[in-house]
Amino acid sequence: MSFPWANEYKPQHPVMQWVDERLPLPRFVYNAIGGGYPVPRNLNYWWNFGVLSGVALMIQIITGIILAMHYYASIDGAFNSVEHIMRDVNGGWFIRYAHMNGASFFFIVVYIHIFRGLFYGSYKAPREMVWLLGVVIFLLMMATGFMGYVLPWGQMSFWGAQVITGFFSAIPVVGEPLRQWLLGGFAPDQAALNRFFSLHYLLPFVILGAIILHVWALHIPGSSNPTGVAVKAESDTVPFHPYYTAKDGFGLGLFLIAFVLVTFFAPNMLGHPDNYIPANPMSTPAHIVPEWYYWPFYAILRAFTVDFAIPFTGIVIIPAKLMGVLAMFGSILLLFFLPWLDTSPVRSGKYRPLFRKFFYVLVFNIGVLGFCGVMPAEEPYVMLSQLAAAYYFAHFLIILPIVSRIEKTAPLPNSITEAVTGKPLETAAA
Repeated sequence: MSFPWANEYKPQHPVMQWVDERLPLPRFVYNAIGGGYPVPRNLNYWWNFGVLSGVALMIQIITGIILAMHYYASIDGAFNSVEHIMRDVNGGWFIRYAHMNGASFFFIVVYIHIFRGLFYGSYKAPREMVWLLGVVIFLLMMATGFMGYVLPWGQMSFWGAQVITGFFSAIPVVGEPLRQWLLGGFAPDQAALNRFFSLHYLLPFVILGAIILHVWALHIPGSSNPTGVAVKAESDTVPFHPYYTAKDGFGLGLFLIAFVLVTFFAPNMLGHPDNYIPANPMSTPAHIVPEWYYWPFYAILRAFTVDFAIPFTGIVIIPAKLMGVLAMFGSILLLFFLPWLDTSPVRSGKYRPLFRKFFYVLVFNIGVLGFCGVMPAEEPYVMLSQLAAAYYFAHFLIILPIVSRIEKTAPLPNSITEAVTGKPLETAAA
């Protein structure tokens, strides 16, 4: 984002001048997060979660590299190597618990970041590319998290891999070959563990690259803000440093306090006890569930229990299993089209009363899906997940386009400055 009032980087020290002339890295950093990057002056604490997501990713990368030094990717030794890390490696228990809970905290801040974007219309023009890259990051996170969950080779690791990869076989023609290619065989075994370990180690760096593109795309139009009103004058902005570095620092402190409390005092609160039992292909757990951050999508997957068939003929057009797989992936891919499904000219939900009501219903509905995802596949949870899944798709495909056309929005402020100070832009500038 380029503003005529943005400060230009001018190094004072001769060494910094020499470096900046040959490799303008100091200038790049200054323009990205320093006084050279003006930011809307009215950002609230919901905007902290983008920075927290980056911090959570770095925690995962650092702890993951250390764990990889001691992990043994073998079906005979993986479980024991995790126990070795916990019991024999100096500080290994802390690194393992930090990595395990860091994944949950990563998803927590990303989910809040996504819901903030949904409420304040951060997916609308001119920030469509920022949103699309964010969805790509989310998909990469889900793949990375699933593969990491398999690595301890406990009961839930093995059977989670068996069940989730088994759904690929529902895809006609290519499904079963695709599953065998992914696993390296007919069932999770040594080849699958090697693949998952390799990809789990690689994908966080791919995520890091996608985040760099995400931030780069953000700096072109600039950050959105709670009003959704575009920046019009210098008085609408403040330099990112020191104002938002201090604000993000406060949010980071709270994040780290919560993270440390869980890591030290409740490290297994977000995990599953069956994963402390070595994988046994001959003993199926009574209730197979993925990690908590997959529960809503797992509920959508299980919501389809009846084949789509031609009445009175018994000819199945789409099996229930395939519909579930398509719906699960479709529930995420649907987010790619959100910038074009919501056609309202008003960005922020703060000025969209009808949209705001349906947004709260959507949040509650996703909570219901998460609850159904962890419960057994029996009534009334199956029916409840079917109703919640139906509403999820209806919200984006039917309700949101209609609301964006018929809604009577509240008056927008003329500028960010007017929204903050209550004074017109000219008066505030004077």
